[in-house]
Amino acid sequence: MSILVTDDSTFIRKRICKIILDAGYETIEAANGNLCLKAIAAYQPECVFLDLIMPEMSGIEVLQILQHQSNTPPIVVLTADIQSSVQQQCLALGAFAFLNKPPQPQDIQAMLTQILSPAC
Repeated sequence: MSILVTDDSTFIRKRICKIILDAGYETIEAANGNLCLKAIAAYQPECVFLDLIMPEMSGIEVLQILQHQSNTPPIVVLTADIQSSVQQQCLALGAFAFLNKPPQPQDIQAMLTQILSPAC
């Protein structure tokens, strides 16, 4: 199973990828929204961790584009923005959940378990 990590911060992206790799999943990286959309189309990941504030194309713009597509993977928004209006906007655009930045390993692992475990 592959997980796409999209963040313009190389440090954050590498940190999240290490946590995901340690949990036994493969990772794909994207440094901005444009690369995220290309990676989703090319690799069809099982889940996407998506930063909101990025150059070229923001996470909100990615969500807006994906909202009109079928078979999109669950999107976990990574953000330091805790405003409820931002969270409501992302949920309305189809985001699955939120993690505050910087995300903790146990929170990422719990999110992966919630998204990827088969329903009982």
